[in-house]
Amino acid sequence: MSSPSPLPSTSEPSRGEQARALCLRLLTARARTRAELAAQLAKRGYPDDLSTQVLDRLTEVGLVDDADFAEQWVHSRLANAGKGKRALAAELQTKGVDKELITSVLGGINPADERGRAEELVRKKLRRESLSDEAADARVTRRLVGMLARRGFSQGMAFDVVSVELAGERERRRV
Repeated sequence: MSSPSPLPSTSEPSRGEQARALCLRLLTARARTRAELAAQLAKRGYPDDLSTQVLDRLTEVGLVDDADFAEQWVHSRLANAGKGKRALAAELQTKGVDKELITSVLGGINPADERGRAEELVRKKLRRESLSDEAADARVTRRLVGMLARRGFSQGMAFDVVSVELAGERERRRV
C-alpha cells in the first residue's frame, strides 16, 4: 500500500506580501510618510526595488499620501502641542516630507492663528507667575520668550506676544 499523499502545504507569503503586510501594520498604528515606511522596509532588509513597488501601490490606493500626512501633522501639532512654524518644519523634515511640500503646507497656516496659539500658551503660563517687580518681569519675559522660541515661534513674535500679554496680566491684576 502506498502512503497517503501529503496535504498540500500552504506556501509562505512572498517577500512582497510580507513588505505590504509590514507597511499596513505600521499604517494601522498611525499615518506615516513614504520615507518613514521606506526606512522601516530598509531596516528589515527589503530590497529598494521591492520597497518602491510596494510603496507605489500603497500610494496608488491612497494609503500613503505625504501631502495629507503633512496637513494633518501641522494641524494636530499646532493645536495640541503649540508648535510654531519653525518647529513644525523641522518635524516634517525629520519625517521625510519634501521641502516644497513643507513650504506649501506651512504657507497655509494663518499668522493670526499661530499668534493666537502663542498668546494662549503665554497666558496659561503667566497665571502662575509672580509679577512683583521689574526684575521678576524681566525674568518672566526671558523664560516665556525662550519657551515660545523652543516651540518654534519666531523670536520677534515671541517677544511681542510676551510683552503684550505681560502688560495685560499686570493690568488684570491691578483691577
